[in-house]
Amino acid sequence: MRKRNNSLIVEHGTTLQKDSVQSTPSLKHSHKAANSKGRDNVLDIDAKTGMRTGHRRHSWLYRIKKLAVWLLAVYICIPFIVKLCPAIQAKLVFLNFVRLPYFIDLKKPQDQGLNHTWNFYLEPEEAITIGAWHTVPASLWKEAQGKDQMWYEGTLALGQPIILYFHGNAGTRGGDHRVQLYKVLSTQGYHVVAFDYRGWGDSEGTPSERGMTVDAVYTYNWLKARSGKSSVYIWGHSLGTGVATNVARHLCMEDTPPDALILESPFTNIREEAKSHPFSLIYRYLPGFDWFFLDPITESGIIFPSDENVQHITCPLLILHAEDDAVIPFHLGRKLYDIASSKGNRKVQFVPFHKDLGYRHKYIYKSPQLPHILRKFLSDPNTHQ
Repeated sequence: MRKRNNSLIVEHGTTLQKDSVQSTPSLKHSHKAANSKGRDNVLDIDAKTGMRTGHRRHSWLYRIKKLAVWLLAVYICIPFIVKLCPAIQAKLVFLNFVRLPYFIDLKKPQDQGLNHTWNFYLEPEEAITIGAWHTVPASLWKEAQGKDQMWYEGTLALGQPIILYFHGNAGTRGGDHRVQLYKVLSTQGYHVVAFDYRGWGDSEGTPSERGMTVDAVYTYNWLKARSGKSSVYIWGHSLGTGVATNVARHLCMEDTPPDALILESPFTNIREEAKSHPFSLIYRYLPGFDWFFLDPITESGIIFPSDENVQHITCPLLILHAEDDAVIPFHLGRKLYDIASSKGNRKVQFVPFHKDLGYRHKYIYKSPQLPHILRKFLSDPNTHQ
């Protein structure tokens, strides 16, 4: 009788006793090791032949192409969305929903270091209430402690000059660069009255060029009624320069011009500003740019025609602009000055700030020369250092 073979032959010449209890795990382990080694060899070979690298490259190229297609789709869709929804453009112009700094209580200006400031509210139209701050000259700081609104209003007629400040888009009257300017002006002996247009800060209503202008004219008239013989100047910054020229033109045509108009970082009109803004760069040279982006702004009633307004303004005009302003390009401020000075029937001055100073769009208040510039231009005997 033939003797039965007690061993089994497995891969790679390895033998295992059939009746060994521990043979099965060893076989499985050997099998896994062999398969793993085989895979490693395949990967090594693939790496040497370039196949594995090619697979990775193909994966990355696919992702890049997919991202590029997605970005192209978004790029193409945005102009149509803006055209179909002009309200989007209005929000981008006003940016009133961007309330910086966050979490400040506008009812407490002292939290921003303005211990000689009174918070109050005006009602330029029915059901529209706007918030405002009145900062008295620094010389009245001690006397102002604990005083009420009646006292603050009474100081307006004491003879110190008054600046009515119109801020730009985004933020509130409590924005840091705005607060710093109030402090500089207060130190120089000015009253500063700053307010939030309807839809900004804690002011009620919905933003519009008409509404902003109505709020500004109302606040000016409120101030003028309480100022006695004190000089009242209008100061506009950025988008606020558009409001300021609207107001100044209206007052000049009513034969009640402000004592002077100061424009910080102004533009000519909203279409030219929108076309020059950094955000428009990726679409600026797109065919139909005006139709897609600028016409919706105009259709929303947003024009701010400062270039037209300055031709009807008869009060002294001072323009301040930094050469490194990336938000409203320097050339727009210079162009506005050229238009205003072409009339030659009033005092017009343009003060540039060199780009090396780094004042950009909102830091002109840092200039140590600013008090001297204002004092010299306004020639007001009540201003002091």
